[in-house]
Amino acid sequence: GFVDVLSTLLLVITFMLSIFMLGQYFLGQQLNNRDATIESLRERIADLANQLGLAKKSESDAQTELQKLRATLAETEARAAEAAAAKAALEEKGVALTDAEAELALLNQQVEQLRLQLLALQQALDASEAKNKDAQIEIEDLGRRLNEALAEKVKELADYRSEFFGRLKEILADRPDIKISGDRFVFQSEVLFAVNSAELSEQARSDLSALADALKEIMGEIPPDIDWVLRVDGHSDKRPISTPEFPSNLHLSAARAIAVVRFLVAMGVPANRLAATGFGDQRPIDPAETDEAYAKNRRIEFKLTEP
Repeated sequence: GFVDVLSTLLLVITFMLSIFMLGQYFLGQQLNNRDATIESLRERIADLANQLGLAKKSESDAQTELQKLRATLAETEARAAEAAAAKAALEEKGVALTDAEAELALLNQQVEQLRLQLLALQQALDASEAKNKDAQIEIEDLGRRLNEALAEKVKELADYRSEFFGRLKEILADRPDIKISGDRFVFQSEVLFAVNSAELSEQARSDLSALADALKEIMGEIPPDIDWVLRVDGHSDKRPISTPEFPSNLHLSAARAIAVVRFLVAMGVPANRLAATGFGDQRPIDPAETDEAYAKNRRIEFKLTEP
């Protein structure tokens, strides 16, 4: 009877909630793992870069020592050559050669030791250069992997942006004065404000309420580790304005962006997810000096982006 149907319904709801919670758990685990990977890659790159810096300093010191050894070897070889020449000259004169032979033997021994030191140092330097080359290759590989991981986060935000704009397009369908342009949602200023005013019209409040509802809905789906803001950009046409309230186009465009942000906050959108920006007439869509171009340039743009 009714009790059996109710019991079955409760079981189905409980099962669906369990599946949802399990999905959320695995999603959270996946996000945590990805962030841990990003942090691990950054730490490894920093550690390798530090090691590479120290190794290059050691290489520089070794190169200096190598140059000194080569200079000492050249000097000792020259002295050995002089001693050999002196010994030969003494031999021709029949002079006793004990001291000359001892000096020559010592110099030859020093030359041999210097050559061995030079060889050992050159081998160590070659090994260090090879190791540094491997470290540089690893840094480049880690950098590529880090960029891929960061790009994945950017792609996630792009996916949510696409979904957000898609929902808005459905909600505000058949409105020629509201459109999507690239990664921005564009309202012509006349839709939201009266001429030279920063006070929202009744139609504006209705349209922005729909926008706020869509934003709050998508907010619940964006993972907490993805940092984002909805940037509200105010734009004016190039015709100058100078009133006590708005001394310039920049003041007017900024005031309109702030008015939109304040309304969205009042509708329940967190203030830390909103940013108001005024561009004045500095970024026109249409550079022509016609009423149609001026109308296009007077606009409010919304962009879901990173802070």
